[in-house]
Amino acid sequence: MRKIRLLLLAVLILAMSAAAFAQVGVSITIAPPELVAYSQPMCPQSGYLWAPGYWAYGDEGYFWVPGTWAEPPAVGLLWTPGYWGWGGNAFAWNDGYWGPTIGFYGGVNYGFGYGGIGYEGGYWNNGAFNYNTSVNNVDVTNIHNTYEKNVINERAGNHVSYNGGTGGTTARPTAAEETAAHERHTPATAAQTEHQQAASRNHELLASVNHGKPPIAATSKPGEFAGKGVVAANGAAAENKAAETKATENRAAENKAAETRSNENKAAENKAAARSRENKTAEKASATRSNENKASEKKAAATRSNENKSAEKAAAARSNENKTAEKASATRSNENKTAEKAARSNENKTAHSESAAHSQPAAARQQAAPRPEAHHESAPEKKPPGGKEKPRQ
Repeated sequence: MRKIRLLLLAVLILAMSAAAFAQVGVSITIAPPELVAYSQPMCPQSGYLWAPGYWAYGDEGYFWVPGTWAEPPAVGLLWTPGYWGWGGNAFAWNDGYWGPTIGFYGGVNYGFGYGGIGYEGGYWNNGAFNYNTSVNNVDVTNIHNTYEKNVINERAGNHVSYNGGTGGTTARPTAAEETAAHERHTPATAAQTEHQQAASRNHELLASVNHGKPPIAATSKPGEFAGKGVVAANGAAAENKAAETKATENRAAENKAAETRSNENKAAENKAAARSRENKTAEKASATRSNENKASEKKAAATRSNENKSAEKAAAARSNENKTAEKASATRSNENKTAEKAARSNENKTAHSESAAHSQPAAARQQAAPRPEAHHESAPEKKPPGGKEKPRQ
């Protein structure tokens, strides 16, 4: 019993999920425009599947979301496109999804294999997707898993874009599509979501601007709205020539303005860089002068120091000379003092002698200094024989 309850709960959850997937987005009373007629761009690489373009609704009304080649989130999954459905009082958008089989997409003929029921564009086989070249633009030189099978309504364009209501398709889900609706689904990938958001920001994709002939009807990859992979709507070049010319002129003006601003910015940057180089040069020159001043000051200080040392040395030499002179002077002074002392001593001695001489009597002085007598010379006496002198008589 418990298992049955769990099974019923799982079925209810799946049913709620399917219902949530089936009716999401905005509800409006104005029917979307007819589908855009365009050619499919080249498939970028093997494994990508075609997701047809559609009208989405935004703040400024309907805008075209270009068809694109999308990479599935897993091998073996197929893309069921979304569609607009009348709910009795308004139109509601039913989101597309990835699943193992193709579900109901309102019986809308999107073309390129999506004729309103199922998908005739290809199938998965052993992990590789096989492309039907009768409805897909594939480079067979690079992608070899291809085949060709003719189908009806292989191209989209000038077809009603919604189910139910006045002028809409009257298709109802088949048994197989009902079964597919209850299978496990995977929502659009992040690349697909960003693709739609980018389209909502592109003013040229508004229905009120392009009148059903958008200049970007399809792209080779999600989000790539420029380059060789972009395809315009059929007749858009003729009918929207003025709009495209104006858009081109606007883009040229914007590019020129951007280029001018870029050049001005570059000129300003170059000027700023030149000022920076000048400032650096000035700083370098200032640093050089500073170094020169420091070197000059250092040299002057060293010269002054050497001069001061020389002056101190000369002063020391003069001090030594003065000391030597003082010493010599002191020596001469001592010599003079000694000479004076000796002279005075001699004078004193002389004076004492003279004084003593004056104090003695004249007789004594005379006696003390007898005058020598004069002797007459006589002939030498002959010595007697025998060598003895004869005594004097």
